[in-house]
Amino acid sequence: MLKLKQVKSFFLQTLIITTITLILSEITFRIYHKINPTFLFTDRSYNRWRGKPNSQDFNFTLNSKGFKDVEFTAEKPEGVYRIIGIGDSFSFGIVPYPYNYLTLLEEKLNQNNQQIELINMGIPGMGPKDYLSLLVNEGLEVQPDMVLLSFYIGNDFMDNQFKAKERQWDKSYVISFVRSLIKLQTQYEGLVFNPSNSLIYIDNAPTHNDEFYLNDTKNKSNMFVKNPADDIFEGYVKDAVSDILKIKEICDYRNIKLVVVIIPDEVQVNQKLQSKIVKMFDSDDPDKLDFRLPNRMLKETFQENNIEYIDLMDEFISASRQTRLYKPNDTHWNIAGNQLAAEVLFRNILEKYPNQLK
Repeated sequence: MLKLKQVKSFFLQTLIITTITLILSEITFRIYHKINPTFLFTDRSYNRWRGKPNSQDFNFTLNSKGFKDVEFTAEKPEGVYRIIGIGDSFSFGIVPYPYNYLTLLEEKLNQNNQQIELINMGIPGMGPKDYLSLLVNEGLEVQPDMVLLSFYIGNDFMDNQFKAKERQWDKSYVISFVRSLIKLQTQYEGLVFNPSNSLIYIDNAPTHNDEFYLNDTKNKSNMFVKNPADDIFEGYVKDAVSDILKIKEICDYRNIKLVVVIIPDEVQVNQKLQSKIVKMFDSDDPDKLDFRLPNRMLKETFQENNIEYIDLMDEFISASRQTRLYKPNDTHWNIAGNQLAAEVLFRNILEKYPNQLK
């Protein structure tokens, strides 16, 4: 009887200590995240994956706002044509700053002594609703002449829904912290964002393990299914576009040129990866997947609403036959992919907006 009481007392004390520890941990994590936002915790803002101000990204120092760019003034210098690049981790880039497509594009636009400033406002982990929030909260105050919005086919359609579900289930910062650590330990082989200055970028080093990357790509590829049994993806498209339409309204009202860059997913341009994914669907119909479907849906809506866009898909399909454009087991461009994007965007921008860039 005494032993039973001791056991009960032990478990009761353990329960009390555990509960107090969890409560204190929850409070501590929330205070820490408020002061120093980090991707380890889920929140409602677009700052979860934002770079730490003045921190190192390879051999480059992020600016005082945590953007992967040099310092800039809120007031636009006289005679300068200012472009802001808004996007997610593609805009922030996993390559070092000099190889980022927005950095390269700015250099190309200024090669004839032009006065064009391209501010990279890319923040990893953002989606369409975040693009709208970033424009309103931080973009408009720098008086841009053009907004170059990078829309990634791979996840920007679904980001709004995924983040809403994530916020719904991860109300506890402790649970969010544990889940983030598990993901880092089980899904990644290489580096996550904001490596220390001592680390060197390796262009051919894989980020995720093979199994995770293939399964993740397969799951995303449901958007390419022709004649699906439901219209869930169509709803995702409408939701994502609704935020871009709001951005368009704001830009039109402020006399700002809006150009959307449509960034293809690797499976849309890499034939070898495409073949693996088609086999994973295990279908009798070899044409079950239409890898151009999301682009067509997006462009049709853009055309209906007079939203200007540059679709990179055809150029990336052509170039990928000879050159790898994405980092191994990663959704992001490698150095060659960033270089190609900069070249294609430069040609299109120069051709379509020559008067604005004089």
